[in-house]
Amino acid sequence: MNKLVRDASAFDFVNVVKPNSYVSLESALNHWGLSTQSPVSLTGVTTGKPKEYRTPEFTITLRTISEHLFWGFVEKQTRYSTYRIAESEKALLDWIYLTLQSGLTPRLDEIEVQRLDKQKLVKYAAKYPRTVRNVLTGSLAFEHFAA
Repeated sequence: MNKLVRDASAFDFVNVVKPNSYVSLESALNHWGLSTQSPVSLTGVTTGKPKEYRTPEFTITLRTISEHLFWGFVEKQTRYSTYRIAESEKALLDWIYLTLQSGLTPRLDEIEVQRLDKQKLVKYAAKYPRTVRNVLTGSLAFEHFAA
């Protein structure tokens, strides 16, 4: 990291440290305005091994996702590089999926689901395991979207 570049961020480095990755989970949910929670590290997913990269300035945390779920992102430009970030619906599904994989219960009450494209969400959710769809259909915001 070049110490003379004061406005560089973790977004500038995520695809440098792990080219086969994209920003997702809490970071993407926060980026798209779906969550007011500010993650302490830049969170994302990769098809490789999970990894955490730490510098004095920032931390990048990457979790593993299967290759058949590695899609649904857009490319963004920063001043110094480009990075991939999950679409808002994909970020939510990744977050639900990996939360369940960790043995935890996703808390959708912390997510502003009304800002999502419900048709896109249902279409994307069809590619995830039934447990992810069950979380969505179990939520009051999605009870009319039975999978």
